[in-house]
Amino acid sequence: MIEKAHNNLAENLKIYKECIACSPNGVILVDDGNKIIEFNESAEILTGIKKAVALNQMFVDILPQVALGSYTEDERRCTINDRDLLIKKVFGYSEGIFSNYQIIIMQDLSATVKLAMEIEKSQYIIQELQMILEGSFDGLLVTDKDGNVLMVNQAYGRLTAISKEEMTGKNMRDLLNPVYMKNSVALVVAEEKKPVSMHHTTRHGKNVIVTGTPVFDKDGNLYRIVINLRDISEIYKLREELLKAKAVEKLYFQKMMTQETSAELSSTIIAANEKMCEVFSMAKRICNYNVTVLILGESGVGKEEMAKFIHGNSVRKDAPLIAINCGAIPENLLESELFGYEKGAFTGAAKEGKKGLFETANGGTLFLDEIGDMPLSMQVKLLRFLETREIIRVGATRSLSVDVRILVATNKDLWKMVEEHTFREDLYYRLNVVQLNIPPLRNRIEDIPLLCLHFLQTYNKQYGQNKKLTYDVIKALEVQPWRGNIRELRNTIEKMVVLSNNEYLQLLDLPWHKNDTDNISADEFITKNTKRIMTLNEAIEDVEKQILSEAMKKYKSTRKIADVLKIDQSTVVRKIEKYGLKSQESNSAM
Repeated sequence: MIEKAHNNLAENLKIYKECIACSPNGVILVDDGNKIIEFNESAEILTGIKKAVALNQMFVDILPQVALGSYTEDERRCTINDRDLLIKKVFGYSEGIFSNYQIIIMQDLSATVKLAMEIEKSQYIIQELQMILEGSFDGLLVTDKDGNVLMVNQAYGRLTAISKEEMTGKNMRDLLNPVYMKNSVALVVAEEKKPVSMHHTTRHGKNVIVTGTPVFDKDGNLYRIVINLRDISEIYKLREELLKAKAVEKLYFQKMMTQETSAELSSTIIAANEKMCEVFSMAKRICNYNVTVLILGESGVGKEEMAKFIHGNSVRKDAPLIAINCGAIPENLLESELFGYEKGAFTGAAKEGKKGLFETANGGTLFLDEIGDMPLSMQVKLLRFLETREIIRVGATRSLSVDVRILVATNKDLWKMVEEHTFREDLYYRLNVVQLNIPPLRNRIEDIPLLCLHFLQTYNKQYGQNKKLTYDVIKALEVQPWRGNIRELRNTIEKMVVLSNNEYLQLLDLPWHKNDTDNISADEFITKNTKRIMTLNEAIEDVEKQILSEAMKKYKSTRKIADVLKIDQSTVVRKIEKYGLKSQESNSAM
């Protein structure tokens, strides 16, 4: 019996020591002499004292921070080895009698406190996230990888007219409806495992964009699906209003293109360009002043038309306007053409003599075009007239007084000619009292549609036609360099009216159009044929449109396009609308 009891005691002691060794709490056993007789591994970790050092040492010497207290259970907090510990002291007890043996149990509160703080922080974050989700104007819904609804905010229910109670805990398959939810973005994302965007019309008629985004775990497996729902009803309303406005504008444009020529059209100002309007405004102001006007501009910009405008709006409008090209008449004949001649002035002269253009224009206006081509000998005589207002016929001995207003024009740099001594400086100052500088047509793009309509009406009437311009042709004409300016544009319109077999003039009817461009689009045609320098905004818009067009061919959703281009999806949708690109996304889906 003694041997059996001894064996049981040994077995129990072994179990006891294993329990103490495996305990996550520090355990210290102190005998009745206050010596440490047991010191487990957790106690070593918590106190930083090795078991070999602590065993058989006085407890108060090893851990003076822990007061032994009275013979009752004692529990207190204590800092040992920079750890916050909960110390619990238990005295040996047997058959109702306390022994002097003590069991010291140490529990590390640091991890517990940290865990509590983390839990509190997590709860705060969850609460804050919940408030943010509920405060979102967009509808938000979260499902698991199979499409089971885990969370939905109030906005989602408001926009879809489906309550949170109807959705929470349901699978999206259970919510499909042939009337107001034909498909589910969540189910598409679960199948394709990539972001998906769709347009949807809700059960109460709202237009929304629904975007599903997959969330993957660390192993790359689908974990959650986040659905964002945005109300675009107002955008659709504005879009419809814009389309209506464009339709009205189109009707008005077509009406302008088909209207009959007005009797007053030729006398009105055909200009929308700001600089050109300023030129017309200045010309209008000086019409009734008898000052010499120097009209500058490239060949074909309409210098003679400007002279007609000045004469037609002056008090001299009922008197003649005589125009002469100084470079078109030989030098030996120019004097007699301008100033006339007496009978017998030279061989072959008319017997009765002849009036010159100055006398013919008496009371009116004389327009001297290409003044830069006037010979120096004639420049002297023109200068004399400007100073005296008198002329002398060829072969005459006396002068004649004439009342003529002088308008001159040139496409040359007269001041450079002065410096090169090919044009008289004194005449230059006499002519350059008022200077009107007409910009080239390539710098007044706004005027091209107006001029096109004017020439079209003119030649329709002249040739008995009823041709009409299309928007693509107008757009193509706007980007030509027009080196011949208005004269070249007018000839182009005349050629199209005469040669085209179509009622509506097309890109194919343009004189420079090639056979290899029969199927080219308007935008491609313009890009290929444009030779003018674009503004920065025009260049940016052109590049944006091309990039979006290519992206839409490759990716079928605005969400994917937005991800690839690193911009917001709303920006993609807005620019697709702006450039008239057709979206390929499906309708009626959530």
